Amino acid sequence: MIKRSNIIYKYDGTFEGFMCCVFESYYKKEIPMDIISSAQFQTTFFPVREIVTDFKESTRVINSIPRKMGKSALEFLRCAFLTCMSQKEMYMLLFLRRGYHYGSSVMSMFGDEVVDKLFKAVKYLKSESHLLKGFLRFSIFSDILVSQIEPRNYVLPLIAGHFCQRYAEEHFLIYDKTHDMALVYRPHEYKIIPMVNLQMAKADDQEKYFRRLWRMFYNTVEIKNRRNLKCRSSNMPKHYWKYMTEFQGSDLH
Repeated sequence: MIKRSNIIYKYDGTFEGFMCCVFESYYKKEIPMDIISSAQFQTTFFPVREIVTDFKESTRVINSIPRKMGKSALEFLRCAFLTCMSQKEMYMLLFLRRGYHYGSSVMSMFGDEVVDKLFKAVKYLKSESHLLKGFLRFSIFSDILVSQIEPRNYVLPLIAGHFCQRYAEEHFLIYDKTHDMALVYRPHEYKIIPMVNLQMAKADDQEKYFRRLWRMFYNTVEIKNRRNLKCRSSNMPKHYWKYMTEFQGSDLH
């Protein structure tokens, strides 16, 4: 019999570490009160169990998902893990329990609150990653393309392929300030690595010149009598304007 527990699982914040939490939940026949990564953990009065990442355990869980629920379920969970959804680990655990019980049909159980919330979170993740493929702006510093973003979701794994293919012969860095991670690329090779509090270099005269040209182009192509600020804000949310060259006016003059 599965019992609800007041224990909090604490894990290392990796996908494999989370899968070990799933393994622990089944092994102990319990559903924890919460699952929290080490980076987000705060002191609590509730009992805490440290879940050590064991790749044999995580591999067993990962391999079982396509067999029980189909290949799309594993990809869906990998995406869910990248979302900014509050308590995503608990929702993912509950999703898996439904999946092991109902099989592949769990992927269409939209009337279920757990499934519905996870699907909405993944939809938001994919929407944000799609937007940033168009909204991300690079600057040149010492012959390296550098960009800074503040996404709500952890999108670097989803946008990496797009930019590595588009700038295949360049050297570039995309810094995710929200998650203190960076996508670092050199021709035909990339890594996503931790990078804390990266300070962007000041733009030199040449960089400022090209920024002015871009803003001039942006303002020139606008059709004044068809300006629709509401439509622009809808298609280009203000959350992303901070790092978009066309909305940075401090060095215009």
